[in-house]
Amino acid sequence: MNIPFLDNWRKRPAATDAWPDSEGVAELLSECELLRDRARRAGLVLGDSPVSLEALDQLAPRWRDDPEELPRLANDAGLYLGSVMVRSLPGARWGPGPDGRPVVVLASGRRVDVAEVGRQWAEAGAPELSQVYAEVAEV
Repeated sequence: MNIPFLDNWRKRPAATDAWPDSEGVAELLSECELLRDRARRAGLVLGDSPVSLEALDQLAPRWRDDPEELPRLANDAGLYLGSVMVRSLPGARWGPGPDGRPVVVLASGRRVDVAEVGRQWAEAGAPELSQVYAEVAEV
């Protein structure tokens, strides 16, 4: 029996460690509107560079007082860290994590759950974003 939609279903692409439209994904994930707004209010311009991670680490964590803003800012911090990694580390790219959240896949194959790093940074200030970047840049 020839059922065309079943043939297409059987030919699904294999799981991959990167998304097909990597440039579009990178652009979308680098927006980080809330984080950029809070940085701008503090006098920082985020230049998508490792130096800007150091500046973010120095911000007063006023977002911790707002239970609605904290998770959004944490997510933005992780995505910003990932954007800096993808733009400045050779071979780094965005890919899907086991739960579908974006992770950074390094040239070595190591995966960095930047959303989790952003959550830890926003809630406790550690690990510092610049420190995480420095550690993965050494590999």
